[in-house]
Amino acid sequence: MKTYPVIMAGGGGLRFWPLSRRSRPKQLLNLSGKDVMINETIERLTRIAAKDDIYIVTNAGQKKEMAEATKGRIPAGNIFYEPSARNTAACIGYAAFKLRQLHGDGVMVVSPSDAYIGEEEEYARILRAAVRAAQETDSLVTVGVTPTFPATGYGYIEFAGDGRVKKVRKFVEKPDEDRAKEYIASGGYVWNSGVFVWKASVILEKFRKLLPDLYSGLERIAAAFGSPEEEQILNEVYPQLRSVSVDYGIMEKCDDILVVTGEFGWSDVGSWDRIDALHPADRNGNVTFGDAWVLDGKDTTVYSTGRCVAAIGVEDLVIVETKDAVMVCRRSNAQDVKKIVEMLKEKGRNELL
Repeated sequence: MKTYPVIMAGGGGLRFWPLSRRSRPKQLLNLSGKDVMINETIERLTRIAAKDDIYIVTNAGQKKEMAEATKGRIPAGNIFYEPSARNTAACIGYAAFKLRQLHGDGVMVVSPSDAYIGEEEEYARILRAAVRAAQETDSLVTVGVTPTFPATGYGYIEFAGDGRVKKVRKFVEKPDEDRAKEYIASGGYVWNSGVFVWKASVILEKFRKLLPDLYSGLERIAAAFGSPEEEQILNEVYPQLRSVSVDYGIMEKCDDILVVTGEFGWSDVGSWDRIDALHPADRNGNVTFGDAWVLDGKDTTVYSTGRCVAAIGVEDLVIVETKDAVMVCRRSNAQDVKKIVEMLKEKGRNELL
């Protein structure tokens, strides 16, 4: 059975404003200085599948930019466009129906588009182990990351058993620091990477049983695949689908899930305070990109896209410069950047979104 990676790339990346915008969200940014994140994800997945077998699901509002960014990487027809964002369950279910139409069945490797992986060959070995587990057991399989510090910004998975493939006991939401320390000390928890592996047929059956309303809507869309009405039906039905995450709608309701665990230099790089995963900090904990400088400061991130930005005697800051905006916040408040985006939206400042 063939393997078909599916990259979820519909997010807005609000926590990376002002660099991230509606038409160019985080997955279309070059945060590493090497390539845009979606292309780094594609190249990483070519270790387990051919480029012609890699698919992307993204928002229709990013159609032009996504097509340009990935041109020559994967076939243009391998990009599926959602008319509106309806969370991860709809995204995954839509892709599963598409793969069933195109290939009959296959093992889906569902991956975020914007994670950083430091040890790519080890990551590929873990994905291959997850694919084997999905093929041999018809189980839902997820990938867990061995924690290296008591992170409060990640979800956790409690597991049972030894070896690389383990049984999932439960999924745990983002904990406070004390609870995170307890998880690490116990040795029975891993970070939830958001990577899932399963047969298309298996996950669709879970949708039918656990999310019947969502399954029914997706089934109606799938009935129009390949017909002149496909786009019309997609645009009519998809925005009406229930918005629910696959974690809440399916994973947390199943008791037969496996987790493949390992350490492969993973970071979700979800906000400006995690940019040190891509750019090493200096001895004072400062991270700079572009024409940026920090003098007599520490634990400060400065990201410049053009103008020279100099920070003097500061601590625990993030400073980001673009051609039309400057954002300053404490590193410890980096998760709140999305609140600025929400405020700008309320104020009608669409030119900054």
